[in-house]
Amino acid sequence: MKLVFVNDGVYAYATGSPSAVGGAERQQWLLARALAARGWSVTVGVRTLMNAKERRTIDDVNFVGIGQGQILFAWSRFLAAEHPNWWYWRCADHLLGPAVELAKLRGVQTIFAAGFDRDVQPRRALSRRPRWWPLYAWGLARTDRILVQHRGQMAQLTPRWRAKARILPSIVGEMESVTSHAERAQYVAWVAMLRQAKRPDLLIEVARKTPSLYFIVCGGPTTFMSPPGYSERIIEALRTLPNIEYRGQVAPKEARQVIANAAVLLSTSDEEGFPNTFLQAWSSGTPVVSLSVDPNDVIKQEGLGAVSESIESVEADLGTLMASWQQRDEIAARARRYVTTTHSEAGVVPAFEQFILGTAHKEIKREGSSENAHARLTGG
Repeated sequence: MKLVFVNDGVYAYATGSPSAVGGAERQQWLLARALAARGWSVTVGVRTLMNAKERRTIDDVNFVGIGQGQILFAWSRFLAAEHPNWWYWRCADHLLGPAVELAKLRGVQTIFAAGFDRDVQPRRALSRRPRWWPLYAWGLARTDRILVQHRGQMAQLTPRWRAKARILPSIVGEMESVTSHAERAQYVAWVAMLRQAKRPDLLIEVARKTPSLYFIVCGGPTTFMSPPGYSERIIEALRTLPNIEYRGQVAPKEARQVIANAAVLLSTSDEEGFPNTFLQAWSSGTPVVSLSVDPNDVIKQEGLGAVSESIESVEADLGTLMASWQQRDEIAARARRYVTTTHSEAGVVPAFEQFILGTAHKEIKREGSSENAHARLTGG
């Protein structure tokens, strides 16, 4: 069975590039590598980081340069050359619609995987060319399988599409070694790109109100999902605070080490999917304090940190955890058990295979009326 991806970020993670960023890209690399290890033929198309027709194999995953010409022509040539059974696509983009139709013309089935909660809400999903959302919605309607990360995403998905959808947990990846919290440095980690949805402004507010706490912040500027100049204003503010060590964008390995050695990981995001940083924290025994994000209520139900819901509560929750290394060690043990049970390759990959290859799939009826067509696109 052969599966393809088209994503330059996957290649960046595979090569260990310091510029590799993005939880969606990391998850695609982890899945690609895991499937290849189980005997799948896996190829990743790369536009900008490889020369056209250049080929390279890393951990049994094949990478091929597809050129930087017109995107649909590049994809068509790639599919024609590789003859895959499946094309895996992660995160919302208006080009999903044309990509799915192109795949169908080539006899290739498609998998869409949500990476962000609003990905399952077509009218809100697009940050790039948002008025083109009907193309994206058409892609969701026509794709063969949909993967979501947690129950909240499934609940938001239109009922018409749930028959071809499944919840698939994210893969934790490398399990970090655990250092006892009695031996850790007393700092709070915050790791994310400085985009608006991550709410670094709230991090700044928390740091100002807790001058006794020390924060290490990793994340570079971006214009993705953020207005021009937003990241630059945040960086200026971060550098004015004496209790924040701002490191900028760092290599994935350094980011993991910052999280693994922290007393606590802080999340101030308004929206996420299932954050990779949470999995990295729990794999290394680091509790998570989240302002609002708690996919599947796992932080509350499994006791993996705290969900604060207000700035005042964030301050209190951080103070409580920082004051007790014994409590943090207890959380560390629960966190390791949770990710080993729920997010290991040994569990996630067979679930992926069973859904993609072994689950009966009913074709969605495509009634001809414009009313029904509109309902399919909007989720109505």
